Amino acid sequence: MMSRRRRPSDSDDPGVVLAFDKFRGTAGSVELGVAAAGAATEAGWTPRVVPLADGGEGSLEVLGGANKVTTVTGPLGQPVEAGWRLEGREAFIEMSAASGLVLAGGAEGNDPLEASTVGTGQLIAQAVEVGARTIYVLLGGSATTDGGLGALEALPPPGRLKALDIVVACDVDTLFVDAATVFAPQKGATPAQVRLLTRRLERLQQLYVDKYEVDLSTVAGAGAAGGLAGGLVAIGARLQSGFELLAERAGLDDLLHGAALCITGEGRLDTGSFSGKVVGGVYRWASEMGVPVVAVVGVVADDVGHPDDLEVRSLVEIYGRDRALGETSVLVVEQVADILSARFRPAGIGRD
Repeated sequence: MMSRRRRPSDSDDPGVVLAFDKFRGTAGSVELGVAAAGAATEAGWTPRVVPLADGGEGSLEVLGGANKVTTVTGPLGQPVEAGWRLEGREAFIEMSAASGLVLAGGAEGNDPLEASTVGTGQLIAQAVEVGARTIYVLLGGSATTDGGLGALEALPPPGRLKALDIVVACDVDTLFVDAATVFAPQKGATPAQVRLLTRRLERLQQLYVDKYEVDLSTVAGAGAAGGLAGGLVAIGARLQSGFELLAERAGLDDLLHGAALCITGEGRLDTGSFSGKVVGGVYRWASEMGVPVVAVVGVVADDVGHPDDLEVRSLVEIYGRDRALGETSVLVVEQVADILSARFRPAGIGRD
């Protein structure tokens, strides 16, 4: 990646970068970017809109949305119409569309021991069938803790995979065997089931050593999506930060160059926000270029700290939980308008 250590220009029209992640369950990143751009224009700024995601749910929308649909096996064996994207010889697969927790009815409806990634493997196989040679697998929101075994069993023979470049986008550093302890409770697993799943992952880790000669025990991120990341690494995939992947494809570098301000945001600011998530990534990229950042978020977790030069505005703190959840997009726009019309307006922009 090119260096981002550049200073904003002295242009009379430096613009504001609007780089939002989704607010889960209330507003999408594209929706927020479009709405915030209107507020920026009204305040006399030139908006530079760049919807972002961290490689998990919502990433496909940021990339332009699905343009293919394939019927696959859902996490609990039911048929699912899964959307994915094909651009030339590049395929983008959001695993939650085939193996997501939502498809299993949430944690309450899920069967943590039986949930499988076979549908994600079927999407990869379909992408190979239609000629894709680079396949991006976007992780997050999984119902599964099967170590990727279901996906691997659905893939073409190893000989057909050798020419592929499989890139796994994830935002966690969890080790393969730790996937059960860290994530399975969120998927409905009881303590006894977590112990069983952990033993299953331990056996599977050894199986991958025996079969593929790949030791996942020290691979940071191999536990993402219940170990799907590790399963794909075992057959030759490479891991990449989901945020970095999407930010590079969106041209965030170019949009930040010369900007006077960047406004970002996500639904919940917590410790993970600065470990692979959008707000932390945007802050890091923008700071390296000398661009100040404001984060508008839904709620701030009690145990989270943030850099002193990052202003954070919480919708829940300002408006209360009910309004923050019920009027998310409107309130984000209101905060963007307030930020741009007051403290950060550049000289000569929007003034008489």
